[in-house]
Amino acid sequence: MLHIENLTQIFPGPVTALTDVSLDIGPGLFGLLGPNGAGKSTLMKVLSGLLAPTSGTVTLDGVDIVRDPAFVHARLGYLPQEFGLYPHLTGRQMLAFCLELKGVRGRAPTAALADQLLAEVNLTFAADRKVATYSGGMRQRLGLAQAISGDPRLVIVDEPTAGLDPGERQRIYRLLSELGKSRIVILSTHLVEDVAVLCPRFAVLRGGRVVTVTSPTEAKRAIEGTVLEGRVAEDGLDALYASHTVTQAFLVEGRIHARIHAPRGDAPPGFEVTAPTLEDAFFLMMNATRGERDSSVGPAGAHEDAA
Repeated sequence: MLHIENLTQIFPGPVTALTDVSLDIGPGLFGLLGPNGAGKSTLMKVLSGLLAPTSGTVTLDGVDIVRDPAFVHARLGYLPQEFGLYPHLTGRQMLAFCLELKGVRGRAPTAALADQLLAEVNLTFAADRKVATYSGGMRQRLGLAQAISGDPRLVIVDEPTAGLDPGERQRIYRLLSELGKSRIVILSTHLVEDVAVLCPRFAVLRGGRVVTVTSPTEAKRAIEGTVLEGRVAEDGLDALYASHTVTQAFLVEGRIHARIHAPRGDAPPGFEVTAPTLEDAFFLMMNATRGERDSSVGPAGAHEDAA
């Protein structure tokens, strides 16, 4: 169990990055969801023993890792958003180098341990290829391989699917799901879909505070029957933002559609009740104000249902 109590982090300035954060995280996948600047990166640095908090406690299996960061270092697997790789090395050489840096030892030689890990992340076929030839998804899988080396108790992954194509994203999802069966895995992301697919529980962070801790199912159930969807005239979107809480706006075959939160049923003509998505719930959790434009209006077909 990872227990976080009243965690506060203040940087010189002063800048408050975290305020009174309290969470209990058990085995399995747990999501940290929030926009850039929400405090996710600072929290991960504290949990990984890289940053001492201004106040508060963090314990892993009963051990205070603020006082004893070496305890978590020996039990941690970490995949940062930007994982540095040496492009001239092969996948096997890169992973063997990471094993040496982490001090991972086993009965088998380092190269054999690297091969075992490559097999776990389905990269055996590319073991002798230079990392420079790897796709983005293959690089992330190599990063996961080093993160799980040494059989860590706690694994922290930061934006693991950012920039990946749908096929690679699904491969990463399957790997992370497997990892969560035997250890604590914390997934930090601003992508609602990652949490919807992987995490039975998640926390929403905003401005360094925990907004809520819930599950995808609970979050959607809380707004069931209050989300409506309909087409919007090209010149009607501004008026809709002014009169209703718009949770999403997107294009379908080149035409503007919108989803609104209307708990009192005051919807414009043509709007019908639809199943809520986690993206709808997340927007409302963040207490977005009327008139704030959703950035999800993009190219035709860009609408992705996070349910």
